[in-house]
Amino acid sequence: MGSPWKPFLLLSVISGLSEFAGAVAARPVSYAAVLRMKTDSSSALNSHGRPRQHHRGGLGTREWPVFSSHPLSSVSLLGSQEDDMSEENEEFGPFFIHEPDDIIFPLDSNEKKVVMHCEARGNPAPTYSWSLNRTEIDAEADYRYSIYDGNLIINNASVTSQYGMYQCKAENSFGTILSREALLQFASLAHFHTVTQIQTAFKEETVVNCTPPPHSPEIIYSWVFNEFPSFVAEDSRRFISQHTGNLYISKVQPSDVGSYICLVKNTVTNARVLSPPTPLTLKTDGIMGEYEPKIEVHFPTSVLAARGATVRLECFALGNPVPTITWRKINGNIPKKARLRKSQAVLEIPNIQLEDSGTYECKAENPRGGTAFKGHLQVYIYKSMLLHNDLLLDPSGDIRSLCVSTGTSAAHLTWIFANSLLSPTKRVCWTSRAICSHRCSLCSYIHYYCMLHTSFSSCYLQVRMKYWHHIASVLQVDKLPLIITDEYQIVIWCFDKGNYCNSTKWKSGERAVSLFLMILLLRNNTLRIVNSSRADEGSYVCRADNQFGSAEMTAVLWVKDAMRVELSPHRVEVTVGESVVLSCKATHDSSLDVTFQWFFNQRPITFQQDGGHFEYIQTESSTVDLMIRNILLKHAGRYGCRAQTSADTVIAEAELLVRGPPGPPGVVIVEEITDTTATLSWTRGLDNHSPISTYNLQARSPFSLGWQTVKTDPDPVTGDLESAMAVRLNPWVEYEFRVVATNAIGTGDPSVPSRGVRTKEAETVPSVAPANVSGGNGRRHELVILWEPVSEEFQNGEGFGYIVAFRANGTRGWKEKMVTSADSTMYKYRDETFPPLTPFEVKVGVYNNRGDGPFSKVVIIHSAEGEPKEAPSDVKAYSISASEIRLTWKPSPGPGRPKGYEVCYWKDMEQQEAGKKQRTVKNETTTILTGLEGNTLYQFTVKGFNSVG
Repeated sequence: MGSPWKPFLLLSVISGLSEFAGAVAARPVSYAAVLRMKTDSSSALNSHGRPRQHHRGGLGTREWPVFSSHPLSSVSLLGSQEDDMSEENEEFGPFFIHEPDDIIFPLDSNEKKVVMHCEARGNPAPTYSWSLNRTEIDAEADYRYSIYDGNLIINNASVTSQYGMYQCKAENSFGTILSREALLQFASLAHFHTVTQIQTAFKEETVVNCTPPPHSPEIIYSWVFNEFPSFVAEDSRRFISQHTGNLYISKVQPSDVGSYICLVKNTVTNARVLSPPTPLTLKTDGIMGEYEPKIEVHFPTSVLAARGATVRLECFALGNPVPTITWRKINGNIPKKARLRKSQAVLEIPNIQLEDSGTYECKAENPRGGTAFKGHLQVYIYKSMLLHNDLLLDPSGDIRSLCVSTGTSAAHLTWIFANSLLSPTKRVCWTSRAICSHRCSLCSYIHYYCMLHTSFSSCYLQVRMKYWHHIASVLQVDKLPLIITDEYQIVIWCFDKGNYCNSTKWKSGERAVSLFLMILLLRNNTLRIVNSSRADEGSYVCRADNQFGSAEMTAVLWVKDAMRVELSPHRVEVTVGESVVLSCKATHDSSLDVTFQWFFNQRPITFQQDGGHFEYIQTESSTVDLMIRNILLKHAGRYGCRAQTSADTVIAEAELLVRGPPGPPGVVIVEEITDTTATLSWTRGLDNHSPISTYNLQARSPFSLGWQTVKTDPDPVTGDLESAMAVRLNPWVEYEFRVVATNAIGTGDPSVPSRGVRTKEAETVPSVAPANVSGGNGRRHELVILWEPVSEEFQNGEGFGYIVAFRANGTRGWKEKMVTSADSTMYKYRDETFPPLTPFEVKVGVYNNRGDGPFSKVVIIHSAEGEPKEAPSDVKAYSISASEIRLTWKPSPGPGRPKGYEVCYWKDMEQQEAGKKQRTVKNETTTILTGLEGNTLYQFTVKGFNSVG
């Protein structure tokens, strides 16, 4: 037979399981501990069995550390150890390598397969089967299921038939194991019902309901105002509950009137659907005035949460004036890690622990009174299991295994042996915690199975053992040096390879180690030296004995002076764009080499990937500098210098504060709007270590050239304000607003623009007349009048139009025509009684629903001229070449001035209708005809034309 299993590695497994079970926060995890030993009559130190095979599913090797990782940490002499799980041909029962995990599968996924993973090891190789909701799946009979290498593949999965708890079973001739149960869910999000509701709000408050469509799993709610993507911004007046999905508005304002659309988003698939719009109207009759708060939405009276989860408690109140929300914990303090969100309407507690349990109270107050709500938060721990076993007994001795549940909820434990529920016998006794078996025969297997059930979950633990006898042996390491610094604690382990030792002794040099306050021998033969000094240097030998023989392990201990590290400057303030040098100096034992590493906010600095801002400078063997060039705001934080020798590691830190322009202010909200003013509010952004001195308010409209700074009240807007009024706006114009902060360093980035709002109508007529009134041309007997339209920002309200007034020059009385389109730029008047080119006096005015505005200045515009009445005279033709002829003529006399001439020419043997035409440029009286046929007679006509004909 080969060499034995190493029980000290199995002890590490049990310890690791205990630590893991204590760390589980939100979900139980089952695990299988496989405990095996085998007999060998020869010494472990002299065995000549076949080479051991490294098992990928087994435990990793541990190496001897050469220095501590941090001051005052323990140094453990663990030793190198082969991780041989089994002989090549040794048979053993199954154990899990991978167990199935919970899955949420999107129904709209292009991949129609769901794969539940399961992998186990064993010899003979295990076979697999699966169950759904505790009912075995027949993969051969049901085409929807197939099993490949232990994995369960589900084809065309559906909610109705595949939703539920899945469990993997692996078995071979030595036993059967069950995995943890894994839940398969399906992610989906349906559409809203197309029903539109009309919501009427009184002046004080309103609640806009959102009835979500069928969905799985959780969804996130948000609201759109009027049109996507204009989202409702939450503040002290407006709150969106992630519990009900409803929108709550306290102290409704005219700017809240519009259409509201509920948007829900699936947390798994990110799919989004919009509800039909809900119009919100404002009803001002029956006003209640000021009244005390009433809490409209709150967390349940009893909240149950798993340890490690994030808990969100909601509390929002309606009232006039708008209530203020405060929180407290009855008989305790709110955890420091808690955060207040959404104008204090949400209390968020991350990574919740048992000590965070208790009664929490939210209180809503305004000048008219107050009200409060209390609820109890209970934190629970999911059940898991710990395994306790005596790992080695004499083959004729007793065995005892302990299966202990951890957690805060009630649990039920069941033991199984040979795939059946275990019943007490003369050889086997058990309780809800432990199982014991008496007088095991040599080389026999004992295979037990512990199941734990709670209201939250189930988990499973397998115990499988094989027993042999063996001679004493310990981990062999010859004089491996351990280097530490003085005043440290060191732990030197002496591992019994098989728990075969009757006694273990320590000595230093030739003398036995004297145990006192500074040198302790622990229960597991570990030697601990506290507050070490140079006097503790030397060789330490551990000797193990039993009736079959003995073995020794030797370690050499060196003690050095502790290293000191100084990082300067310790705290430094710089301005954006400047540079700084941090110097790190280490004082250490001269016999040791030192290495350095720089950190930024506890993360190593990668000098090649930081845009050239960082430079590592080695000035001396024990001193390094960090140069930070062209500093940006993102470089503010804590910088660490880690100096490391083979004896110890020391870290020193320095703080870098970066002053810079302010960050962008928070969300800009238009609180109130008139015809020429808008009251804005915002939240403060980061001042970046330089106080904000002023804020600038900027506006943008469809008629402005980008963002323009607007006049404000007060002027200037000082840095301590979070609200101001934009003045001198134009009536009936849609504006967006943003805010920019300035400090002594400079001006920061602007805030996100507010939603677009339109100023109200002015109570005055338009104040700007049309510009650039002109005209002319057109057809005979037409008067054409043109102007530039008045921009919407100067129309001052609805019902805007133009008044076109004109009269023949020298006459009395104006003719006025109304043009109702605000975008019109032309008016045509036709009268066959006036001759061509008649001069008219023309002016264009404006009006709206409030009345008539100003007229433009009077200009002279001529009516259209007539078409030319007489043909050109004295037409002459000259042959220039075989293909060219020059034509000349005299201009047409009489009325109807031509703006050009049209020449028509054709061969003498053709009809005039087949002739070609050519027009002159402007009013020229000569032209050259090209591309003609030689020795051919041509005929010509010339006529004038203008815009009339």
